[in-house]
Amino acid sequence: MTITLTPGAATLAQLQDIWAQRHAVVLNPESHAGIKAAQALVAKAAAGDAAVYGVNTGFGKLASVKIAAKDVATLQRNLILSHCCGVGEPLDDATTRLIMVLKLLSLGRGASGVALTTVQIIQDMLATGVTPVIPGQGSVGASGDLAPLAHMAAAMIGEGEAVFGGVRMPAAEALAKAGLTPIVLGAKEGLALINGTQFSTACALVGLWGAWRNAATCVLTCALSTDAIMGSTAPLQDAIHTLRGHAGQIAVARAQRALMEGSEIRESHMDGDTRVQDPYCIRCQPQVTGAAMDLLHFAGRTLEIEANAVTDNPLVLVDDNLIVSGGNFHAEPVGFAADQIAVAISELGAIAQRRVALMVDPTLSFDLPPFLTPDPGLNSGLMIAEVTTAALMSENKHLANPCTTDSTPTSANQEDHVSMAAHAARRLLRMNANLNVILGVEAMCGAQGIEFRAPLQTSPALKSAMAILRAQVPTIVEDRYLAPSIEAAGALVGSGALAASVDLPAFVKGHIE
Repeated sequence: MTITLTPGAATLAQLQDIWAQRHAVVLNPESHAGIKAAQALVAKAAAGDAAVYGVNTGFGKLASVKIAAKDVATLQRNLILSHCCGVGEPLDDATTRLIMVLKLLSLGRGASGVALTTVQIIQDMLATGVTPVIPGQGSVGASGDLAPLAHMAAAMIGEGEAVFGGVRMPAAEALAKAGLTPIVLGAKEGLALINGTQFSTACALVGLWGAWRNAATCVLTCALSTDAIMGSTAPLQDAIHTLRGHAGQIAVARAQRALMEGSEIRESHMDGDTRVQDPYCIRCQPQVTGAAMDLLHFAGRTLEIEANAVTDNPLVLVDDNLIVSGGNFHAEPVGFAADQIAVAISELGAIAQRRVALMVDPTLSFDLPPFLTPDPGLNSGLMIAEVTTAALMSENKHLANPCTTDSTPTSANQEDHVSMAAHAARRLLRMNANLNVILGVEAMCGAQGIEFRAPLQTSPALKSAMAILRAQVPTIVEDRYLAPSIEAAGALVGSGALAASVDLPAFVKGHIE
C-alpha cells in the first residue's frame, strides 16, 4: 500500500501506521512546484559568484572556503562520504524507513533546494524495499543528525550498505537488484539530506508509541493487581479526579473503574473491610499513570510538529529570493520530548514494580500466599521474578536521567552547543523493553492472585485479559523454569495484545480525541 502525504500536514496516526505496516510513501504532487522553485534558486546561486553556505562553500568551520562551480557536485559527494562515521548496531528496518519518510516530508516543504529526482529515489527505495544500513551511534543532535543521515544518503548515491530482500549488501547492488539507479547529487543536495533531525525524531516517535502502549497496559495491569489484593475502587470515584482536573488522571480512573466493573471479588469486601486505605501504588495509580499520559501527549504534539518541520540549513526562501543560514537543525525540541518520554516510562515502571512487590508480600497482599505459590517454602513462586522487575526498574531510573542537559562543543567549536537528542531518543527502545517485562510480570502476579480468590470471580473485562495471558503463560502451580513465561508475558505487553484484550478509551491508548 502506498500512502500520499502532504508536507506540513502529516499526523502522528498516519506516521504510526506507515511505521507499523511499512507502507510506501509518496508526496502530494501539489508539493512539486515548491520543490522545483527552491531548486532553481539554488542552481542560480551555484552559478553565481557570491558565497552561499553549503552551495559553493565548505562546511562548518570550513564555511569560509570558496568552492569552484566545477567542483560543486564533488563537494556534495565528498560531504556524504566524509560524514559516514556512524558506529554501533544498525537501526531496525521499520525505524530506518520512518527516517526516510520524515526526510521526504521535510524536503517536500520546498525550502531545501533539492531536485525532484532526489525526492523520487527516496520514494522508490521505500516502494521497492531498499533500506539503508544506518548505524545507531554518532549523532549529537545538532547540525542535524549528520552521521546517521549520511549513511542514508550514501545508499542513495550507491555507496555504503543497504538491506534488500532481507539481505545486507553493498548499496549499489541493492539498488541494481531493485531496478534503481543511484543519483548524482547537485548543489546543496547532500547538505539538505544530512542536515536535519529526522534520525532523532524517528527514534523518539518509536519510543513514544511504545510508551503509549505501555501506559495503556499499565491501566490494565493495575486493575488486575487491585483485584488480586482485594483493593478498593473507592479512590477511582470520578469526583475525586474531576476536582483536580488533569485529563490523564481523569481518564485513567474512569478506564480502570470500567475494567473492574462487575468483579465479585470487589463486591465481596465493599462492606466491613478493616483496611482504611490501600498503599499508594494502588490508590494513586490515576495520579501517577495519568500524569505520565499527559506528559506523553505533550511530547507527541512536539514530535508531530517536528515530523513536519524543515530542519536543514541553509533554507531556501523562495518568496523572499533568499538562501539564509539558520539553526533549525538543532534538535532541542526532540531532545526535550525524548527526556519527557523517558521520565514517563521510568515512573510507569516504578509504580508497577511496587505493585509486584506488594502482591508477593503476604504482610501486604491481604492473605495471598507468599510469593504467590500454593506451597511456599518448597516452592519459591514469583520471588525472583519480582527481583527481576526491581533490576529493570532501577535500570530505567538511571536511563531516565536527562540527556539534553549534557552538551559538548564539536567541529572546532563552531558547533558549541548540541542537544544530544539522538541518544536521548535511542535509549527509549531499551527503556520500553524493560517496562514490557515489568508489566508482564505484574500481569502474571495479578492473574495468579486473582485465581487464589476463587470461587470469587473477577470482572468480565479482566477475565478476557487473563485468558489472553493464560494462553501463553500457564498458572504457576509448582516451580518451573520461569524465564520463558516472563518473556512471553513481556511479549504480550510489547505487541499490544494484552492491552487490546480490553476496551480502553482513545485518550488512554494515546490517540488525540
